[in-house]
Parts: sequence; structure tokens; C-alpha cells
Amino acid sequence: MIKINENYLKLKASYLFADIAKRVAAFQDANPDKEIIRLGIGDVTRALPKACIGAFHKAVDEMASDATFRGYGPEQGYPFLREIIAREDYQTRGADISPEEIFISDGAKCDTGNIQEIFSTDITVAIPDPVYPVYLDTNVMAGRTGHFNEGRYEGIIYLESTSENGFIPELPKKSVDLIYLCYPNNPTGATITKQQLADWVRYAIKNKALILYDAAYEAFIREDSLPRTIYEIEGAREVAIEFRSFSKTAGFTGTRCAFTVVPKTCRAYDRHGEKHAVLPLWNRRHATKFNGVSYPVQKAAEAVYSPDGKAQIKELTDYYMKNAQLILNNMTQLGYECTGGNNSPYIWINGKRDSWEFFDMLLNKAGVVCTPGAGFGKCGEGYIRISAFNSFENVQKAMERICRIAW
Repeated sequence: MIKINENYLKLKASYLFADIAKRVAAFQDANPDKEIIRLGIGDVTRALPKACIGAFHKAVDEMASDATFRGYGPEQGYPFLREIIAREDYQTRGADISPEEIFISDGAKCDTGNIQEIFSTDITVAIPDPVYPVYLDTNVMAGRTGHFNEGRYEGIIYLESTSENGFIPELPKKSVDLIYLCYPNNPTGATITKQQLADWVRYAIKNKALILYDAAYEAFIREDSLPRTIYEIEGAREVAIEFRSFSKTAGFTGTRCAFTVVPKTCRAYDRHGEKHAVLPLWNRRHATKFNGVSYPVQKAAEAVYSPDGKAQIKELTDYYMKNAQLILNNMTQLGYECTGGNNSPYIWINGKRDSWEFFDMLLNKAGVVCTPGAGFGKCGEGYIRISAFNSFENVQKAMERICRIAW
């Protein structure tokens, strides 16, 4: 008798964004002539930078000739991309990261979900609340939790992120083994200072824990004082794995390219307390279950770091940050408490009402799609997240509609 992995039965009925899609589809069916402006799912809307397109086309042309055709590439990524990432994203900021510590993949979502496979199922996991659902759901699938009860899974340590603590959770009162952090944060848009991040690194060192640090929105940071990578913090090479993505940075959501950094000195322990390097474990998992990102996509990603690419990426992220400022200013003027929008493309808004009620009101009265905070966890109740990923014209139109609603 074939049996299922019963941990999947613990999962909530559907994924947050699937719920949103169903409600939006139902509204559109009932109102076929009404235009919907989508500021919910964080998908980009602008074309790939010209530097990336040029590199993409050139690489595709190479695939058309026997002399320059490429088949399977290295699962870890081509050296040309790993080397430029190490230099431009890390070494220029004083972070000691080598190309061999960088693994190219098809998405930070995949990597943050897959990385937990190399760790024991009987560890204690600390996850922020509110949280990007993938962190939590993949640990449920792996069997590290009990059942879903009163809005939370048994067996998970929830790191409550609230307006009172600036959406930077306090260090756990007891020892935990695996810690998920994301800054600039999805969904709250909050950022973390170097001192606050150093506190987490010291905690991980003291408790022999490991930090999974999601820096997918690093390109939107505008304040020089904020850390762009956890490896700016002393000791982080021993206790942290970092995830980055070209999805929002360069518009690669439909092209798929990201990377994970696993320092050679990053360690974990076996049941006898013996220390092991994490890099060989991730390398084995990566090489066994992943065939690599295509050559043309990696050449397009390499172009991000060219002089033209850097200028175009700055223009692209500035465009979305202009949207974010417009959303932040309008929602603040309407009297809402907001976080994010300054160093993040997300604005986290305290609606002071049920978050799904707020979602339905914006959809039904303004034709604007947001994301209800309750979908990100118990601490997200009462909030909504508005994304800056759309055209400036659509964001203007959405804000005009929202401002016209009789509150």
C-alpha cells in the first residue's frame, strides 16, 4: 500500500496567494468591465534591463552554433557568474566570500525551501511572525511541527514582529537551532541595523544555532548605514547562510536566477556534537537534485554587474521605490500607521480591522488587490501589505481610488 507523507495533511488548506487569486477571479467574473490594479503579489512589471537582454540574446546565439553550444553546465553555476557575484556583492563591502561559496539557482524561494533538507528533523526552528509562508510550510512538510492550532503550528518557536518592537523580533528566551531572518523584510518592509543583526549573530554563536538570512530585497536599501549582507557582521561566516535573488533586483521573476551563499566555515553538528562543514552537504544536495540554471540566463545575470547593467538596475529599483514612496505618503496621509517603503518595495499598513475584511473592501470598492496580513501569520492580523511592483501610472490610479473610498 502506497502511503503519503502525512505532514502534508497538516498544511492549511491552500497557499495564501492561491486564496487571493480565487477571490480576485470571483470579483472579476462578477465585474467583467471593472479594471483591477494588482498590488498584492510581489511580481515585477517592467522589462528586463537592456544590458541583460543584450547578454541574453548573445548567449542564445552561441547556443545556435556547434562551436559555441553548451550542454550541461556546472550545477553550482558557471565560474563567470560566481566570480563576479563574490567580487561585486561581497568583497567590495569587506565581506570575505569566495566564488566557491556561491551556488547559483533558479530562485530564492526554492533555496529557502530546500535548504532545510540538510538539517535534522528533530531541531528547534524559530520563524518570524509575520513571515514569508515558504519558510514555515516547508518545515511543516519536513515533519518539524505538530498540528495547526489556533493560528500556529505546534513545535515552532514564533518570533513575534510587532509595531512595539519595530518589527525586529526579540532574541529567543531559550536556545533554538535554526533561525529564519529576512531583511529588508517581507512582508513588513522593516529593516535591521548592523547592531541588531550582530545581536543575532552572537546569539547563534553562543547557542550553536544557524541563521538562514534572506536578503532578496537588498537592492532596495537606500540608507548606507544599513547592512547589505549578513557577512558584514563579524562571526557571521560561521553561523549564517544567505539567500539572494535577481527576481526583484533585475526583473528576473519570469527568467529565474538567484544564488545562495554557504561559507566554508559555516558549521552544524551531528548527534554526537561533532562539528561538520555545511557547504559539502549543500553542495551534495544541490548537485543531486538540481541540474543548474541555463547558460543564457546566467549570462544575462552576469550583465547585471556591467557598468550599463548597474545603471539600469539602479533606475529600475528607483522606479519601484518611487511607487513605494507614493503608496507610503498616501496611506500615511489617510491616517494609517505604515512600515516599509523607504528601503523596501513593500508597505505594511495597520488597517485596524480584520485584514481579509480590509482586503475585500479595497478589492470591491477600489478594484485594488493587496495582500491580507493574516496570511503571513497571527501577528499579521489587522494589517495589509501593498506592493510597489506595478507601473507608476497604475499606482497613482490605485491611490486615487483608495483615497476616494469613504472610510
